[in-house]
Amino acid sequence: MKTPNVPPVPHPPQSSQPPQAPVAYWEYLQLPTLLDIQGGVSRDEKDLSQDEVVFIAVHQVYELWLKLMLRDLVSARDLFAAPHVPDDAMSGASRLLARIRTILELGADHFRLVESITPRDFLNFRDNLFPASGGQSVQFREIEILFGLEEHERIPYITQGTYQDVLHEADGSEGWAMARVKARIADTPTLKNAIDEWLHRTPINGSKPDDAGDREVVHAFVEEYLGRHETAVQEMVDRACAMVHGEDTRNALRRRYGAELEGAGEFLRALDVPEGAARERRQRIRAAALFIEIYRELPLLAWPREVVDGLVAVEQAYVVFRQRHARMVERIIGRRVGTGGSKGVDFLDEGARRYRIFKDLWAARTILVRRDLLPGPTDPDYYGFHFDEA
Repeated sequence: MKTPNVPPVPHPPQSSQPPQAPVAYWEYLQLPTLLDIQGGVSRDEKDLSQDEVVFIAVHQVYELWLKLMLRDLVSARDLFAAPHVPDDAMSGASRLLARIRTILELGADHFRLVESITPRDFLNFRDNLFPASGGQSVQFREIEILFGLEEHERIPYITQGTYQDVLHEADGSEGWAMARVKARIADTPTLKNAIDEWLHRTPINGSKPDDAGDREVVHAFVEEYLGRHETAVQEMVDRACAMVHGEDTRNALRRRYGAELEGAGEFLRALDVPEGAARERRQRIRAAALFIEIYRELPLLAWPREVVDGLVAVEQAYVVFRQRHARMVERIIGRRVGTGGSKGVDFLDEGARRYRIFKDLWAARTILVRRDLLPGPTDPDYYGFHFDEA
């Protein structure tokens, strides 16, 4: 009987790495070290009250959350900083943003643990913190930088100097914290700038930035949409005025809606940006954000819209985290000066109000109109799924 010609069975490639030694759970997580670093200034938690250990542990957990946020933010930034973002990468980007949002939401919820410390009990160990402050959380400063918070938008911490003033070592020298901040500033682009580049490349009615006549296509889309928006606003003016009494009240409503209409034109035409290439670029970015939002049902815009919505959700969680932080601080110490010398709650509230990154994405929602008033896309097939025929 003839032996069948059976091909040899391939063997899996041999790893060049030595086999991993068995590892215990506490070794993998380095628990002996992790559980031994809640000692505060004395380095021995036996010297501390239970409340102070809670305070230290909660803030250490926060720093671990911030570490995870930074890693995910870098991954998202790197994806959108690429010259071309593959369509099949959109779902992964959306997942990253969802996790960042979850971290911020969990962090806001953790303030409840700090609030389990009564104001009087906190005062028993607050002096141990001087002059340490949450303003010295270098990872939070890195997150602000990576998001794209502009230097000129920052609120002075104590004097008119920069936020970096409180990141020096006790002797005034530049150490670990300043080195991290400077490295993060040099690590460009920011997430906001990367998103702007991505939006700027978005085809609008099938036209890309390098296409001939793209400027005219974008302008035509903007002007047609503003016409539809004016129709929607005028309908609201008529309805509102019909529901009130008194010409003074009606005139006040007309002025209010008129300001909204004027703001829409300024935003979409980018009149707040100096005339020239910068204005044309900003107009295209804003038009793209709006285009993605209003035509989200088109297959190729579905995931980009999820990304845009994810960015808004992240910033919402970011603002809520700041607001929640301020209320926790006010509940525990009132409105006294912060341990680092800031204005305390007033400083935190001002940051929650002013520190916004993705302003264009939020503003686009102000000028949305209902679906029946939308102009139809001139080339919907461009944004459909395309399959190669066999």
